[in-house]
Amino acid sequence: MAESNTLSIVCEQCHTQVHIPLLAHRQRAVCPVCNHTLLSYRNGASEKLLAYTTSALIFLLLSLPFNFLTFKASGQKHSIDLPTGITILVENDYLSLAIITSLATLLLPGMVLAGMLLLSLAQIQNRRPFYLPRLLQLVKALLPWSMAEIFLVGTLVSLIKITELADVSIGLSFYAFIGFSAFTALCISQFDATRYAMWLSQGVPPQPKPLCEAQAKASIQRTWALLLTACILYIPANLLPIMYTEFFGEETPNTIIGGVISLWESGSYPVAIIILVASVIVPVAKIIILAWLNFSVQREKTTSKQLRIRYYRITEAIGRWSMIDVFVVAVLVSLIQMGNTMSIYPGQAALAFCAVVFVTMIAAMTFDSRLIWQQWKQLS
Repeated sequence: MAESNTLSIVCEQCHTQVHIPLLAHRQRAVCPVCNHTLLSYRNGASEKLLAYTTSALIFLLLSLPFNFLTFKASGQKHSIDLPTGITILVENDYLSLAIITSLATLLLPGMVLAGMLLLSLAQIQNRRPFYLPRLLQLVKALLPWSMAEIFLVGTLVSLIKITELADVSIGLSFYAFIGFSAFTALCISQFDATRYAMWLSQGVPPQPKPLCEAQAKASIQRTWALLLTACILYIPANLLPIMYTEFFGEETPNTIIGGVISLWESGSYPVAIIILVASVIVPVAKIIILAWLNFSVQREKTTSKQLRIRYYRITEAIGRWSMIDVFVVAVLVSLIQMGNTMSIYPGQAALAFCAVVFVTMIAAMTFDSRLIWQQWKQLS
């Protein structure tokens, strides 16, 4: 429902107080200082969100019981569904990879969708159970870690990688997973956390706590610590093999760069570019940009504020896509297990690279963007 009066909202990214008039359908309010979207309004947003979340959860359930992928080579055939793929990883002692894959692609997206469904249903019925505020915070916290669409792209890259080795066919669950990913994206586009927070507080906009000097120091120090950790982890992630390919008893290690080179030499130029950008360029660029941002706020730089906030938002948005290569390994290991004839195993770099992605994501969350606009030594 649209607001009946002018609202006063404090921007969470620059701490500027902004007065917002009544919003019409498909309008959004933007902070005049940092261009952060403060609030949006769409007619029937809760009803659409309820429909989208219901559809997404149905597709998620349909993606579980049926065949996902089938691999045929040397007279042998191996089919997997999504639960079986996770089970294969566990049975081969790749528990960490199984946990990461199941959480990021099935469990966390399912929890986010269930939370959105409960929030939209409660708003339609105008009920405010005691658990809704915590549920809203949980949905906001889990959203960056929900990676169904990244897993889908990783699966497509896997198919292109192994097309030359054998015949691969797509099952019903794969198409259901496409529907699940598409409706999840629609749910995210309809979900406005600020509007739900206002509804829960009877129309009062959420007010972020003012930044103090102690918080600013802690943010800067934690960000430096996480970036240093990411730099250390990035070395084994690129030097060690990310997976091993065994073909008729001969084992071949594959690094991230080696995989990009082999894809390029085989003529798969678009896939090679995707892996190069997602697995090499993005992690390095994210570490460099976050280091530059953290250094600039530590030194209390007052120039290029719009440029810095723009780069911060880019790093926040694209960092998670580096998980493509990890999901490629998970799919290939689950699918190609044919003994000495042909098998793929994860290498030591898989977990190291996964850790790089997670640590840089946490570093972006730890960095307080308000420090771009406020000099921390002048805070009380």
